Amino acid sequence: MKNIVLIGMPGAGKSTVGVVLAKKLGYRFIDSDLVIQEKYGKLLHELIEEHGVEGFWKLENDVNASFSVEKAVIATGGSAVYGREAMEHLRKIGTVVYLQLSYGEIEERLGDLNARGVTLKPGQDLEALYGERTPMYEKYAHITVPCDNKMLREIVKEIAEYEK
Repeated sequence: MKNIVLIGMPGAGKSTVGVVLAKKLGYRFIDSDLVIQEKYGKLLHELIEEHGVEGFWKLENDVNASFSVEKAVIATGGSAVYGREAMEHLRKIGTVVYLQLSYGEIEERLGDLNARGVTLKPGQDLEALYGERTPMYEKYAHITVPCDNKMLREIVKEIAEYEK
């Protein structure tokens, strides 16, 4: 099974890159956040409010661990890396690509974190979240693509080159 799984911080461009990459490769595009919303009939921030941060991670892990697809680009939610079972599964069914952006770029791109459905622990800010998640993205990635100061088409081309 050949898939491409995109991981990275919220605002890194996983969904945007994913759609364009899928078109370029002739793959199906799956946005795991949308799959979660569809499955549970609620927006991400509603699920986080209802289940709590760790409860949401469990829902996300279950959805991501259940993907059984071929020739798909899967854009995961930024918190997907908290689901060990899901990440091990995604590594088996595809190439995991970390879209790496500097903290400054992430901070600039993100608006209201709660409206975006970003899972923050009580008292945690974006900088602490970035520091916590970066090593996890690096751990699970087969490939790291630095994205600072790159155009969308450059990022897509770089990832597509790995798939040849």
